Amino acid sequence: MIENGSTGLFTIGELARATGLTVRTIRYWSDEGALPPVTRSQGGYRLYDAESVARLELIRTLRELGLGLGDVRRVLAGETTVAEVAATHVAALDAQIRALKVTRAVLSTVARRGSSAEEMTLMNRLARLSAGERHRIMEEFVAETLHGLDTVDPEIRERIRRTSLELPDDPAPEQVDAWVELAEMIQDPDFRAQMRRAVEFNAADRDSGAPAGASLWFVRRLVELAGRAREQGIEPGAPEADAVLGELLGDADRAAVLDRMEAGFGERLTRYRELLCVLNGRPRPPHTEDFAWVVAALRHRAGR
Repeated sequence: MIENGSTGLFTIGELARATGLTVRTIRYWSDEGALPPVTRSQGGYRLYDAESVARLELIRTLRELGLGLGDVRRVLAGETTVAEVAATHVAALDAQIRALKVTRAVLSTVARRGSSAEEMTLMNRLARLSAGERHRIMEEFVAETLHGLDTVDPEIRERIRRTSLELPDDPAPEQVDAWVELAEMIQDPDFRAQMRRAVEFNAADRDSGAPAGASLWFVRRLVELAGRAREQGIEPGAPEADAVLGELLGDADRAAVLDRMEAGFGERLTRYRELLCVLNGRPRPPHTEDFAWVVAALRHRAGR
């Protein structure tokens, strides 16, 4: 740096030549209060000392890290520390990175599917819902599903409450697709009514004295028996299926069981469970074919 020999002070031009920064940049930082001059020359030019040089290097470093001049001024004034400001910016960068990853996933999905402009707009809008909006949508869905049904099996109640519609930090295109479909599904009054009906069946069982866990026990038993029947090649309409249904249902009203299974394991609820698995990176729900087998067997005998 060429130092003013008579004063030991530096002009903006000298600072610019020594640091490689432009005069315009240094003047802007000075105008914004981040680099105040220590004095002015007789001609009114700003002058800076050796401490100003060190301050300028710190400003440049903080700006290169992405800090705004407001944060830079606070650091230089001792109102906050570099570590505190850095932590804030890390959180902000994380949020930006997540948003960019979602955008990338949406664009990848659009490219893969050849989506129309309308589909792309919808996908982007739904995929980038804020965390608060996603939480609100899910809370409304859970509240409507469970409202007033205090006797629902506690394990099933907890499963519904734990349902989350969060996109992963780095969502794959199929996960964006799943979120779009789920977000539309849980806002659909018809689907909400179907979910509510399925839960009402469970509450009615508990009201009639069924123990906690009975529904899940039934599911496990169904998977065992129907899975075995399918392995043996027994068709739902075959006479051999009667024995399987008898072992599973005993003397229960078959029509009532069919109504209940169609409510709880219909196509849309099955799709809902599949989409949750895709969104959360879990294997698709097993045993879908076992439930379908039992429903088909019951429908055959009910003449539906």
